[in-house]
Amino acid sequence: MTEFWLISAPGEKTCQQTWDKMMAATTRANNLSTNHKFNIPDLKVGTLDVLVGLSDELAKLDSFVESVVKKVAQYMADVLEDSRDKVQENLLANGVDLVTYITRFQWDMAKYPIKQSLKNISEIISKQVTQIDNDLKTRASAYNNLKGNLQNLERKNAGSLLTRSLADIVKKEDFVLDSEYLITLLAVVPKTAYTDWQKTYETLAEMVVPRSSNLLFEDNDSGLFSVTLFRKAIDDFKHKARENKFTVRDFQYNEEEMKADKEEMTRLSTDKKKQFGPLVRWLKVNFSEAFIAWIHIKALRVFVESVLRYGLPVNFQAMLLQPSKKTMKKLREVLNDLYKHLDSSAAAIIDSAMDIPGLNLSQQEYYPYVYYKIDCNLLDFKCSHLPHRSYWKSQM
Repeated sequence: MTEFWLISAPGEKTCQQTWDKMMAATTRANNLSTNHKFNIPDLKVGTLDVLVGLSDELAKLDSFVESVVKKVAQYMADVLEDSRDKVQENLLANGVDLVTYITRFQWDMAKYPIKQSLKNISEIISKQVTQIDNDLKTRASAYNNLKGNLQNLERKNAGSLLTRSLADIVKKEDFVLDSEYLITLLAVVPKTAYTDWQKTYETLAEMVVPRSSNLLFEDNDSGLFSVTLFRKAIDDFKHKARENKFTVRDFQYNEEEMKADKEEMTRLSTDKKKQFGPLVRWLKVNFSEAFIAWIHIKALRVFVESVLRYGLPVNFQAMLLQPSKKTMKKLREVLNDLYKHLDSSAAAIIDSAMDIPGLNLSQQEYYPYVYYKIDCNLLDFKCSHLPHRSYWKSQM
């Protein structure tokens, strides 16, 4: 399970007692969760009015930053293509895996100085993550365009003989070139009709050069045959060929165009390789930055909500619980029993005052104790496909 419950409860005589009580209820008796203390420094409280307003703002910021974290993670998976098993090992926070980072969380004093007001800290995070989001859109758009153009060229050089590019199949010597009267056409013939072709191609129109047809290339279903005839017979030949289920490709041998296509493919392929390394490094660094910012927002939310609920002076213990899927329901019951005295009117509050400002109440997630969920399962290959190129365009 990669789901964590970040909760807080007021300090008893000491915060250690609050911790011991919770541990006794959830682990010593019944092993419902793995628990860690979640260290939040002494932040500047400010006024009650500011805290109430900030609580709403932090809820929105939490959702935004989580969405950016997921976007960066998903795009990392998209860019790594065939190496998706390596995606998880690239999704690190401060050089460690996400579970380790969360369970050993330490406030980053350099990035988010605690001498600043809570509002200032939230604004620092907001600006930082907005910049990551904007940069991601720009980089994703550039890389996707490059990748899309390369895929289009690769598609032209693959697939059925009826549609694929013939530039890498034919050679100059396969054609009669620079003739005022003669031209070489290319016909796609089903494998089952090879004999018919050999018997009939000379009679499909007047002025077909006898014994001029050669098999140039085969795929699973068809063969590509050349045939030389007089230019004035082209339309007649194409019409009769169609009637016999032979497809004449619209192709003119042009060495310069073919060379330009090959050079374009080489250029795109080289550009993609050049961009790949720096892009993966950027994604790795900025995933870490965004994830760290997200967990700091969770810490801010716990602090603000705990002060609003439990009052001043600041005296609460923040705790990180990692339940298993089987124990979630039981753990919720145990925590409700343990902390119901904190808010005996919780049910009445939910029924009558869903919109108390600052408390972000919702019927599903209002409990007598402060609670926020952190889900580290940021990728879901089984249930959802990665964002299509159109998704990144829509985000711009």
